[in-house]
Amino acid sequence: MTMKTYDVVALGELLIDFAPHSVNEGGYPVLSAHPGGAPGNYLAALNMYGCKTAMIGKVGDDLFGRLLINTLKTAGIETKGILMDENQFTTLAFVSLDKNGNRDFSFARKPGADTCLTPDEINEGLISDARVFHFGTLSLTNEPAASATREAIELAKKHGLMISLDPNLRKPLWKNEAEAKAAMAWSLKQADIVKISDEEIAFLWGLTPEEGARKLLNEYGVSLAYITLGPKGCYAVTAFHQVSVAGPSGIRVVDTTGAGDIFGGSAMSQFVQYKKAPSELTEEELTQIVRFACTAASLSTQKHGGITSVPTLQEVKEKIV
Repeated sequence: MTMKTYDVVALGELLIDFAPHSVNEGGYPVLSAHPGGAPGNYLAALNMYGCKTAMIGKVGDDLFGRLLINTLKTAGIETKGILMDENQFTTLAFVSLDKNGNRDFSFARKPGADTCLTPDEINEGLISDARVFHFGTLSLTNEPAASATREAIELAKKHGLMISLDPNLRKPLWKNEAEAKAAMAWSLKQADIVKISDEEIAFLWGLTPEEGARKLLNEYGVSLAYITLGPKGCYAVTAFHQVSVAGPSGIRVVDTTGAGDIFGGSAMSQFVQYKKAPSELTEEELTQIVRFACTAASLSTQKHGGITSVPTLQEVKEKIV
């Protein structure tokens, strides 16, 4: 068996999240800039918990692009698959938060550099040297990044990688809901492991989490599905087991940005340690994976941002106990 350098390689958007910090005299929000983008958040959690990862994507040749690449390097993520585009700005996301820390997004992405990745810019060497390929649907909203994503998935399949997906629905980035549903459905059919929220299942099919999980396994060929339920925890299924894990108590939520991504990365960090196919996991192992991920994601909501809010392994272990 060939040894792989990377546990996970991910493709997708890197961007800056601007979150409200306070309000000025004129009523305008004072914003704080945080490194973000779902794949970056996801990989940051994996690296925090001992895995080796790499990122494929594109940022602008600008201040924020350079900051993002440096942030990933600091987190231990391999960045040689990230290109800089001198003709496009790094994508910006403006986040508004309600009193419970739940967020809404507005994007400066017309286009953003992340949407300009082309198929011939995919670093096949990174993919062939990894065990798992991870992606989301935000890279399918615009060309040429959509074609680049499909190319990367084909390369991942060619090299025998397990494929992981977080649909990560952001309605403002799609022309209409029908296009979003079609892209999400196509993506789900590519994936072995899926992290999806109860809200996304309701959006796609109008089903309960349990019904959605059965549909993913029976109709889409998914091997392991995590259905996240916000603060209520997670329902997870394989062909042989189903578990429900509640979120930890005593969490004071400040900002939920990146929590789903951190759940996904944390769960994958535990899964890859077993070196098993999803169907080979025991019920106890599946429960352990989900409990760890729920705890890490919940703790991350106590800080602002995504990449910078991943809790340490020690913090997660202390909260689980």
